[in-house]
Amino acid sequence: MAKYSKTAQKKVKKAMHEKKRGTLKSGRSGKKVTSRKQAIAIGLSEARKRGAKVPKKAAKKAGRKAAKKSPKKTGRKTAKKRSR
Repeated sequence: MAKYSKTAQKKVKKAMHEKKRGTLKSGRSGKKVTSRKQAIAIGLSEARKRGAKVPKKAAKKAGRKAAKKSPKKTGRKTAKKRSR
């Protein structure tokens, strides 16, 4: 059974052709896309919006979440106590 529907495949193919021509732009910033992976992600995103059969996004690694929850440093330096 295919993971991606025909519609999703067409969207990715279209995004790849636009990338090769240099006309594919990213969402908010509108900058030109140069990465192959980013072009595929844009195509899959458009397919999801259309309701095409596309697997769910991969879960992010737990290591990054744990790092984000750690308290932030304030930037204030405290004097170290010397032992005499």
